[in-house]
Amino acid sequence: MEIHKNKIALVTGGSRGLGKDMALNLAKKGLDVIVTYNNKNEEAEAVVAEIQKLGQKAVAIQLNVSEVSSFDLFFQKVSTALKSTFDAENFDFLVNNAGVGVHESFLTTTESQLDDMVNIHFKGAFFLTQKALQIMNDGGGIVNISSGLTRFSFPGYAAYASMKGAMETLTKYQAKELGARKIRVNIVAPGAIETDFGGGAVRDNEQLNQFIASVTALGRVGLPEDIGSVIAFLCTEDAKWVNAQRIEVSGGMNL
Repeated sequence: MEIHKNKIALVTGGSRGLGKDMALNLAKKGLDVIVTYNNKNEEAEAVVAEIQKLGQKAVAIQLNVSEVSSFDLFFQKVSTALKSTFDAENFDFLVNNAGVGVHESFLTTTESQLDDMVNIHFKGAFFLTQKALQIMNDGGGIVNISSGLTRFSFPGYAAYASMKGAMETLTKYQAKELGARKIRVNIVAPGAIETDFGGGAVRDNEQLNQFIASVTALGRVGLPEDIGSVIAFLCTEDAKWVNAQRIEVSGGMNL
């Protein structure tokens, strides 16, 4: 008799903030989790320990999503971890969450700042997904991460938001082309969230925090725990007919 194995999700940038909350919510849904971190090894291992306390298997692997040349070695490590930690050959869900912001007006954005945004948010996610598909099971899913800033504009985010707009377009193409493998592809767009993203301005700048709350229908700024459960939902059978969608999770911001 075949033993039923847990589904496995890979969450990039899973050591803190939104990624951490996504990883924990996936575990609460009964998935095993691979989290990546760029340089916060201790924080990533703490997330692994929390997932294990929830009764699921987990492992943390280092990844810099801006270095496409490192992806082959990264997926060798993923394959090794799949065998040793999960007794599996493949995984089921990929969450492209890793990223950093840049706050700079369009007029003063430099070439290197734009290159960073391209490499981290678009090129990295593009090729990481391409390689991930070689060891992903059919019938799984991909969740890309966008931003409310693709629907409304907030001065200073031209480069960042443009990359997220590119990911929204890519999501539709991925959903179309991967349909034959029954892999669903969706993109989640958080509104402003209290994390250390972008230097923690939304969390720490009281004036900005109050302004965002004032333009949000539900009357407050978002928290990491507002987002992770939505990503986890998309990685379950409950979302089996949700495909190629942009799902904004912003509490009704700038309506």
